[in-house]
Amino acid sequence: MLHIVLFEPEIPQNTGNIMRTCVAFGMKLHLIEPLGFSLDEKSVRRSGMDYIRELDMSVYRDWEDFVAKNEGEFYFITRYGKKSPDQERFDASNEIYLVFGKESTGIPKAILRDHLDRCLRLPMVPEARSLNLSNTVAILAYEVLRQNDYPGLSRREVIKGEDWLVRDA
Repeated sequence: MLHIVLFEPEIPQNTGNIMRTCVAFGMKLHLIEPLGFSLDEKSVRRSGMDYIRELDMSVYRDWEDFVAKNEGEFYFITRYGKKSPDQERFDASNEIYLVFGKESTGIPKAILRDHLDRCLRLPMVPEARSLNLSNTVAILAYEVLRQNDYPGLSRREVIKGEDWLVRDA
């Protein structure tokens, strides 16, 4: 299973978008407090739409609480990482946790220093500091899923039917 971990997220709209992405890709979301918003805020619900009812999510009081309750392969997404996600082989037979930091400051240095070999960076122009958090989550999640041939995901449209484009209205 693929897990998305948000360390102290600050912007409710980002978290709402990530909630929707987690449901669409079959991922579990882990939120590490403190959060910069209330989970019942309208902006979180609006961004997450009706997908939130289907969301598998856990909330933790701090990093230590999260680590004590979860085991698997942890990868840390940071601008200080020395390799890109395509240089890593994500093995779907393990629980994979992609850890993202808060929008303003990222993941604390004290946490990253203990996992230097698992720090990943999305390549971008040198002048760019970062991408939007919800976009970064989607990019990383997609890479892990792509490497593992999209386990459990549909390659066909099932709501309107795979022949919708060729059917008359």
